[in-house]
Amino acid sequence: MREGFVVWFTGLSGSGKTTLAMALERALRERGIRFVQRLDGDVVRQDLTRDLGFSKEDRDENIRRVTFVAELLSKNGVATTCAFISPYREARAEARRRCHNFIEVYVECPLETLISRDPKGLYKKALAGEITGFTGIDDPYEPPEDAEIVVHTDKETVEESLGKILSYLEDRGLIPARVPAREAK
Repeated sequence: MREGFVVWFTGLSGSGKTTLAMALERALRERGIRFVQRLDGDVVRQDLTRDLGFSKEDRDENIRRVTFVAELLSKNGVATTCAFISPYREARAEARRRCHNFIEVYVECPLETLISRDPKGLYKKALAGEITGFTGIDDPYEPPEDAEIVVHTDKETVEESLGKILSYLEDRGLIPARVPAREAK
């Protein structure tokens, strides 16, 4: 059984965390890694943490619960991706302490770009005052100070950002290197 790990995607809403987590999940499966699990903020809030709101305490509890699940998965050989805004450094630091082979990916994207993308219309509502406590607008986001990987989704394609992540995982020996097609014969 391969060693488990946690790739923790953090960044503001709309930065591309879920997109990258899904791309990584596909890439890992293509490399023959059978045990892959994606934990995603929107999905987890429907079942595991639906009782929580968006106060600092509730956001911290959300990440604590996700950390518990990611910890169990990674210790049991599962390649785990977590895509959560996770705005507070201390909650991410706790996830790092608890999870096996923790890799933080800061999905960096300027606020101006996020506002122009706004796939869910949330920034528009937050800027109009229709949503309060929105991370990056009237609630803080504490960027990572020591992320293993930083991707810039306003400048990089999904493939370029994914390439950085896969290279890091290869270099750490957590996933097999991709064999070029001509060598695979």
